[in-house]
Amino acid sequence: MNNDMNPSGKGYALVTGGTSGIGYELAKLMCKDGYNLILVARCAERLEEVCNEFRTQGVTAVPLAADLFRPEAAAEVYESIRARDLPVSILVNNAGQGERGPFCQVPLERHQDLIQLNVTAPVTLTRLIACDMVQRGEGRILNVASIVSKTPAPDFAIYAASKAFLLSFSQALSVELEGTGVTVTALLPGRTDTDFFFKAHMDDAKEYQDHSLADPAEVAADGYEALMNGESRVVSGAQTKMMMGMLNAKPDQANAESMHENMQPTEKPVGEWRTQSSHAPSVKERESIGVITGDLVR
Repeated sequence: MNNDMNPSGKGYALVTGGTSGIGYELAKLMCKDGYNLILVARCAERLEEVCNEFRTQGVTAVPLAADLFRPEAAAEVYESIRARDLPVSILVNNAGQGERGPFCQVPLERHQDLIQLNVTAPVTLTRLIACDMVQRGEGRILNVASIVSKTPAPDFAIYAASKAFLLSFSQALSVELEGTGVTVTALLPGRTDTDFFFKAHMDDAKEYQDHSLADPAEVAADGYEALMNGESRVVSGAQTKMMMGMLNAKPDQANAESMHENMQPTEKPVGEWRTQSSHAPSVKERESIGVITGDLVR
């Protein structure tokens, strides 16, 4: 290993979706702790901007532009870090999207894209990188799930199901890897002030307009603390913990009906709507991928 590429003396933290939202804030915390960074996102220009920001803190920041909607992309990311001899001490599977709408009205290709991004890409990266960690006898993995992993979500079915998969997967691996030196943590955020709702076409939904939103920095701090403590799961924020208690107290059918209601258009006057995130890196994320469709046109 070339020490010139590893000035902090610590290993690398690989963060998918590391240029905005919770992923950006997690990368910020790891940078502050002296970890070098490998950031994965689609926009090469935005990646370079964020990496330059972190380099001023005295760490190495490696930008890897990759579209994790592509089935080959996750394995290509792994091959790239192997070719550069970058040992990953922390893996953060953060990149994820949702799509609001009745199941039969959302294009099949969009459903498949979400499964690829939210399920297949994290599984691929975890399978490849976790095995290297086990060989070395050390490593930490953080999978960003969601509070909706605990409930069916009509008009948001694929997202909720994908996060339920990620939570179950994480908790199974957490037990399976006991004694190897590798830990797996699932982070369950609630509604958070990022660009997520725009990409999911939820601008007018009650879920976005009628509820308070968590600060991505606070969510990241909860996740990072749990990751470093080797906890298997963390629910972020008092409001989200309260929501978890309510979900656990009601049958799935009742929870599904509540979620369905939250997906309906808000009754607030348009002039009172939120129009964008107040989280600056998430605003830049929207600018980097376009403001018409909410996601990259492919």
